Amino acid sequence: MASYRIEFVKSARQEFDRLPAKVHGKIVEALRFLSENPYSELLRIKKMKGVPSLYRIRIGDYRVVYEVRNESLVVLVIKIGHRREVYRNL
Repeated sequence: MASYRIEFVKSARQEFDRLPAKVHGKIVEALRFLSENPYSELLRIKKMKGVPSLYRIRIGDYRVVYEVRNESLVVLVIKIGHRREVYRNL
């Protein structure tokens, strides 16, 4: 399987840069797994209800919401944040 490139929308990059250091490292590791297989069962990925093209992974109390673009081998990170805030305005 080919490797996927991880890209961020501008707001997701800003959210990522503001994360606490401990969480930041865990999310970097999860993104590394996503780049190899964006559908990996190891990450307990769930398809988002109501938005069929989006997926989410759980890292403790934080969530990463992303879209897979298979034709260009890109995982586009849409939103990163605490679970109580991340689902707002999707």
